[in-house]
Amino acid sequence: MELSHADAGDRVRVEVWLPSSGWTGRFLGTGGGGFATGFSAEGLAPAVKNGFAAAATDGGIGINPASPQRWALDASGRVNWGLLTNFATRSVHDMTLVGKAVTRSFYGRAASYSYWNGCSTGGRQGLAEAQLHPRDYDGIVAGVPAMDMPRFSLAQFWPQVVMNQERTRPSACEFDAFTRAAVDECDLLDGVEDRIIGDPATCRFDPARLIGAPLPCGGTVSAAAAEVVRRIWEGPRGYSGRLGQGLVKGGSFAALAGPAPLPIADNWIRYFVGRDPGMDTSKIDYTGFERLVLTSTGVYDHLLATDRADLSAFRAGGGKLLSWHGLADAEIAPGTTIDYWDRVRRATGGTDDFFRLFLAPGSGHCGSGVGVSPVDPVRAMIDWVEHGRAPATLPAATTDAKTTRDLCPHPRKPVYDGHGDPNSAASFTCAPA
Repeated sequence: MELSHADAGDRVRVEVWLPSSGWTGRFLGTGGGGFATGFSAEGLAPAVKNGFAAAATDGGIGINPASPQRWALDASGRVNWGLLTNFATRSVHDMTLVGKAVTRSFYGRAASYSYWNGCSTGGRQGLAEAQLHPRDYDGIVAGVPAMDMPRFSLAQFWPQVVMNQERTRPSACEFDAFTRAAVDECDLLDGVEDRIIGDPATCRFDPARLIGAPLPCGGTVSAAAAEVVRRIWEGPRGYSGRLGQGLVKGGSFAALAGPAPLPIADNWIRYFVGRDPGMDTSKIDYTGFERLVLTSTGVYDHLLATDRADLSAFRAGGGKLLSWHGLADAEIAPGTTIDYWDRVRRATGGTDDFFRLFLAPGSGHCGSGVGVSPVDPVRAMIDWVEHGRAPATLPAATTDAKTTRDLCPHPRKPVYDGHGDPNSAASFTCAPA
């Protein structure tokens, strides 16, 4: 079906998929990724298979996650605020109302429980629902939430700025050498040798220590390359202070520090900050970068920060929020989610009764990488909402299922028992940080 809004002149597509049999009485809203508000079969087919009535929306902007080219600017080159509002929050709420109404009409009764599941942009959309429409969902799974988009989109571009300004572009071989060295030094901090940094925040490896070391591809590590890596790990800084979070140690340099910038970050700058699709982003220096950050946050935070700490209305309505983030995520720094959890905790006087955060060692963006990622967080949410069983741990595994781990609710951490199989969740217990 299609919806429209007078201020956008849009045509928003909403899809609602319904099991012909075996409906569990549950409704599931599904999220998008990048610049897409949602996807069709990718999110809806598995949901329907598991007995959910499920919905997705294209927000009137299509389903291109990498580029907003077709909708960001109007014919006069101005930001299309109506469609950006759709992308930010409006279309997900509309989809939820329509999805529930269609479900009720089809089955003759309303869904007993409503859930949200999304990662990255989908995680941000879940937080927006909890903050702005606290009665839409009983349980929200907000994986790797892309909150503070006006800031982290610039942080994703920071490695390119550093390499341009320092006139040094280390090769993939050099970057890999720094990652290996950091893992060599910090792998055992969590007590188990698995080539994963269990908590990157505790890793104090200094890239300068690698200067002069031989490289497997020939030559030695240069001081210039070490300085580039130091600045990328440190994160964006300017005259006004810290401008964002850096790449976590152990995270891959490939997406952000490759020959070309991450398309999502590059397109955010060109279409929304510079408002010039032909903008040459390769000329951005440290001073220009800081101006872009201040412009981006100043103009767009009201729509896309999605970081309001006051979740009292969501909590009062009985809502439950489960978030998770990979600790080797190169695209969205896990510190953004950790900081948000801490602000909510301080604003509400505690979170255990309605909001739990789980951190996944070695996991990249939305479950990529060599580490473990949650296996079925929606099932954990159902147990919490419908049976009152708050998740004491969250089952996780590598993509090949050869390693399992029970993730701990932050700030607790998994601790190895020192003698069991390091690939088995049974060899770890949750302990205070």
